[in-house]
Amino acid sequence: MTGMPRLRLSVLDQSPVGEGSTPADALAATVTLAREADELGYHRFWTAEHHGTAGFAGTAPEILTAILLERTRHMRIGTGGVLLPRYEPAKVAEVFRVLAALHPGRVDLGVGRAGGPAHDFPTRVRALLDGLAPEPDDPVPSPPVWLLGAGTRSARLAGELGTNFAFAHFFNPGLGAAAFEGFGESDHGRRALAVRVVAADTDAEAAALADAYLLWRSRKDLGHDEPHPSVSVAARHRWTDDETARAAVNRRAIVHGTGDAVAEQLTALARAHGVGELVVNTLTQDPEVRLHSYRLLAKALL
Repeated sequence: MTGMPRLRLSVLDQSPVGEGSTPADALAATVTLAREADELGYHRFWTAEHHGTAGFAGTAPEILTAILLERTRHMRIGTGGVLLPRYEPAKVAEVFRVLAALHPGRVDLGVGRAGGPAHDFPTRVRALLDGLAPEPDDPVPSPPVWLLGAGTRSARLAGELGTNFAFAHFFNPGLGAAAFEGFGESDHGRRALAVRVVAADTDAEAAALADAYLLWRSRKDLGHDEPHPSVSVAARHRWTDDETARAAVNRRAIVHGTGDAVAEQLTALARAHGVGELVVNTLTQDPEVRLHSYRLLAKALL
């Protein structure tokens, strides 16, 4: 990878539940992954919030953030993100001020507009920022706020309010350029691109893992919410026409291949979007396979 610019590489983990495992297994795998990512040199590690789904176990990212801060030493730890429409902004601010006091300089607060009525999301974000404002007698800096989005509204809001912004390429790869244009060239906020990735030792292995992910995603899109299937299950599966059509759409939003091949694609994406940080998300049925993917990326890019 000689001559390629050095990127910050971070992790977004959704605590995926694989076939044959439990939500408790998935949460334990997230802790294991975070500890390994910390040693590999990843910059930050974010945990996601999902509810009522068989595929993900992370329902309380603020709890996972607290646990991971205690289990790691170097990385920034945070949320990708708290679903702000579900909560009172003042309470979210209080929780993260406590985390920041206990782990100064290592906490991120990422928030999203999903999870409830979003008409008052800008008002909620402003209230959150007010709640995070430092007190005169409190020397601990508040955690930086990241707005997360897959379109342009949150990007524009982040630019207006001076927060950071992370674009979810894995939800809507075609809107990234427009979102960052809406965010602007302001020097008051960082920008990051969240990308779904799977790396393996060979292209064939990576393609098989991508197919397993696409089967899960296609089923979910069609209303069949299930745990993540294994490569062998996906290989035996007889795809319906609807599943095949959904997979063709979703394939545009996943980068897969060997570690070096993926690193080249990610570097190109970073350049195209004008970002210096990539937040990588990998979904596999087997936690060891997921961990190996992150090891290969670290070897190629860090």
